Amino acid sequence: MDGIRLGLVLHPTRDTSPVVDTIVAWAVRHDATLAVRVEDRHRVPEAVRPMPSADLVARCDVLISIGGDGTMLGALRLAVGDPKPVLGVHLGKVGFLVEVEPPEVPAALDRLLARNYTVAGHSCLACDVCGDDVVAFNDIALIRAPGQGFVTATLAVDGRRYGYYRCDAVVVSTPAGSTAYSYAAGGPLISPATRAVVVTPSAPMSGISRAVVLSPDENVRLELQPGSGPVAVEVDGLLIRERSTSGAVDIRYRHDAGLVVRLDPHRFQERNQLKLSLLDLPLLPEQLRELLPEDLRHRFDRRIPPPD
Repeated sequence: MDGIRLGLVLHPTRDTSPVVDTIVAWAVRHDATLAVRVEDRHRVPEAVRPMPSADLVARCDVLISIGGDGTMLGALRLAVGDPKPVLGVHLGKVGFLVEVEPPEVPAALDRLLARNYTVAGHSCLACDVCGDDVVAFNDIALIRAPGQGFVTATLAVDGRRYGYYRCDAVVVSTPAGSTAYSYAAGGPLISPATRAVVVTPSAPMSGISRAVVLSPDENVRLELQPGSGPVAVEVDGLLIRERSTSGAVDIRYRHDAGLVVRLDPHRFQERNQLKLSLLDLPLLPEQLRELLPEDLRHRFDRRIPPPD
């Protein structure tokens, strides 16, 4: 697969140059072409071609996200109209989507060139926010403005009203997004293998006070009610609308709207189990042992005396 075309999606503020330089050096050795969004042209060497976002997706075989989960989500949203595999290089802290650490980049690129990888589909929420179409791969949230009242909104499912919320925020998430804002608000952890939509209120004062898990075939509508405080709307943590006091958000589930490159799905799952343990899901000692690098496991075993 000589001539592979790679599109780079960079974290908006972090220094990505060490990883970019590694990718450029690899590309020279393997006759690969590199591209980046026009707005990031000043952050990459001249060997990386700048182009508009739409062209970047259309002309590249694989996108490489360099950052954390937020950058990965941005790459998935970028390609939602023409899904391309996205490989995540980890520059963040606790990331649930990214798989590759910077020292592993050359080997990961070799795997891409050899087509030696799998692709995991990711669902998204297709949202109509007061007439504007947006997509969320983690969640969409209606959030109150501090000190200016509460979010007061009704919940309708397939056109039928089920109740109302009066709370700090209402979070609608995908299964993959259930580990993010929804979990922090008290929602359940949903297996990524499940097709579902989760609606979770944060700090409810009255009305619906528990998370609701819905079928992916059901359409969700949240409509602000008279007397609601000013509401901001966030999509995957990005502010897209602020201080709205009226209007509605309509949400539909879309399966396999994004494609994520997986090089070692088993190892990736083990790492995520460890990260989930930080969210109060403790692992058994033998599970923690299995997450250690092989050389450390042997050293660990030698320090444990055998049973009598």
